[in-house]
Amino acid sequence: MELLAPAGSPEALTAAVQAGADAVYLGCGPLNARRNAKNFSLEDLARGVEYCHLRGTKVYLTLNTLLSDRELPLAAETAAFASHAGVDAILVQDLGVARLLRDTVPDVDLHASTQMTVHDLDGIKACADLGMTRVVLSRELSRSAIENLCAKSPVEIEIFVHGALCMCYSGQCFLSAVLGGRSGNRGLCAQPCRLAFRWPGDKGNSHPLSLKDMSLAGELRELEKMGVACLKIEGRMKRPEYVSVVTGIYAAALRENREPTRQELAELEAAFSRQGFTQGYYNDQKGPAMFGTRPEGTKDPATLFEKARQTYSRGEHKLTPVWFAAQVKKDQPLSVTAWDEAGHTARAQGSVPEAARSRAVTEEQIQTQLAKTGGTVYAAQTVEAEVEPGLSVPMSALNALRREVLAGLDEARTALPSRRTLPFTPPERVRGRENPPVFSLSFRRWAQVSREILDQDPALVYLPCDEIAAHEEEVAALVRDYPAVSFGTVLPRVAWDRERPRLEQELAAAQRAGVQSALLGHMGQLSLARDYGLIPRGDFGLGLTNSLTAGELARLGFASAAVSFESKLAQIRDLSKPLDTELLVYGRLPLMLTENCIMKNRGKGCHCEESPQSLRDRKGEDFPVEKAWGCRNELFNAKILWLADKKADWQRTGVTYARLSFLRESAKTCAQVFAAYRTGRGDAPEGFTRGLYYRGVE
Repeated sequence: MELLAPAGSPEALTAAVQAGADAVYLGCGPLNARRNAKNFSLEDLARGVEYCHLRGTKVYLTLNTLLSDRELPLAAETAAFASHAGVDAILVQDLGVARLLRDTVPDVDLHASTQMTVHDLDGIKACADLGMTRVVLSRELSRSAIENLCAKSPVEIEIFVHGALCMCYSGQCFLSAVLGGRSGNRGLCAQPCRLAFRWPGDKGNSHPLSLKDMSLAGELRELEKMGVACLKIEGRMKRPEYVSVVTGIYAAALRENREPTRQELAELEAAFSRQGFTQGYYNDQKGPAMFGTRPEGTKDPATLFEKARQTYSRGEHKLTPVWFAAQVKKDQPLSVTAWDEAGHTARAQGSVPEAARSRAVTEEQIQTQLAKTGGTVYAAQTVEAEVEPGLSVPMSALNALRREVLAGLDEARTALPSRRTLPFTPPERVRGRENPPVFSLSFRRWAQVSREILDQDPALVYLPCDEIAAHEEEVAALVRDYPAVSFGTVLPRVAWDRERPRLEQELAAAQRAGVQSALLGHMGQLSLARDYGLIPRGDFGLGLTNSLTAGELARLGFASAAVSFESKLAQIRDLSKPLDTELLVYGRLPLMLTENCIMKNRGKGCHCEESPQSLRDRKGEDFPVEKAWGCRNELFNAKILWLADKKADWQRTGVTYARLSFLRESAKTCAQVFAAYRTGRGDAPEGFTRGLYYRGVE
């Protein structure tokens, strides 16, 4: 298995390499998921790749954020430079960026970032179809799920093995963006999930969204047996000393085919932890034991970190095996050949040996002299010497040839690859709808749907797939009675392969009820929707923020797609619209999708059927917590998005559909809100928000 270590800075890169990393991942400039790390300039990147390749370490560039149209040219320039510099792969989240890279740097491998929320086999296959050679799985998956995916995946599988856990599925979190304008999907997460919250009625605060760090130390041999290709250490925001300690422990265990020792486990915890580590997701044992915080005033382990700093800042510790062969023959130039395990070879010749006047050179002397590789990145393994008797060779000549062949190996190992770089051509802009958008309505529960609201002629009506299955006959009646309304089923953004039978049953019910379309939160669900004859429509979870992504969704066969609510209205207006687009104009914005049930963690047993649950922050705002499909949770914004009085703004964005998303409203309130949006008259809810459509995100 490959060990992949974080390199948030050039110093951290050195620490990772010297500690034994097989590969490092790093960001260059602002287009990566850790913009607050020191990251790399273009010049730093080129030097870093050369440093790593000389020592046999691969380099993966992270371009794994959602980009706007204005940022696409910079992404193309960065990728072109990285390709020429020799990076081994690029990690992506944005479907449009993936298309850009396939078109401009087609010879560089692409890896699907964990930000793509890939958690099932169909998602992996969709990434493979997009030309990706590796997929980084969601961190929430269990050992059995990982094993199943490794056995069936057409591409390499990478998993996180150590470091911080996000409470929300990566790529589906909007908490930091909505609360503070710093988007996790754009690399600036402020980690508000680590703050204290309170359940209304409780006297004290708790940290229900702060997970412990994960550590799969102790499971390394099992992971290798499963077929995991790469183990990833999280931590581009961590100190180089941390990178050195953690990487070194995992590298030694993998190299020696063992698990970390008790002492090494203690050092992992000392380097950084939040009240210990968790293997809860891996063991499929979710619950309160997975949660922890970093106590205030906790200091870094000075002695451990000083030892690590001394290790990576002095000398070479990542040595490359090298083999030598020498020939000392009469009337032939002295020759030395060196090669490494990657197949690189270098050869050098010296002067013709003279006849020995006193002592002839021996095979042992040749071997001893060529094995002196101190001060280089190489460690001599064997030296083969073919020496004819009676000849004299100056040791200085052997030293010179050794230096020459090793320099030749340096040059071969750091040689720039021959790759194509094609120009970036911005997509031709396709104009959107000139008339005001028609309305789509999304209901959380069947009880919210009324004939009063359907009589107001919405274009699209969405219901969750489990609600349709539970009310199949009633839905079928509405489909018959309202032929002008298109009914759609909402698929969960996350559904593991083990949950697929249930999902298929619910889709079959939707098909029987006459539902026409499916709202998809993940591109891996595209084939599933088609299997049941449903028109595929993309939800906000697909991350539509630029015109290239819109083009990719259209090419894949989506009939429509919701634009990201992290975009400003002006950006949405300028977006190319090769397919119908949808804009969320009302509702509580979804902030987190969690595998851990926040409500169940509150106490023993389930609380889903109790009075509405919410979390209260330090400002006294209440954030609704709702049961999500598959016994998951969704956290929603405390304030309701309200744009009914801003018709002139959102109606001019060129979108086809304006969506009203109802969460806890009664059927009567739903009808009143819809009427307010249709007429432009109605009272705004107390403490409403305009969302991010005017202020945007960083």
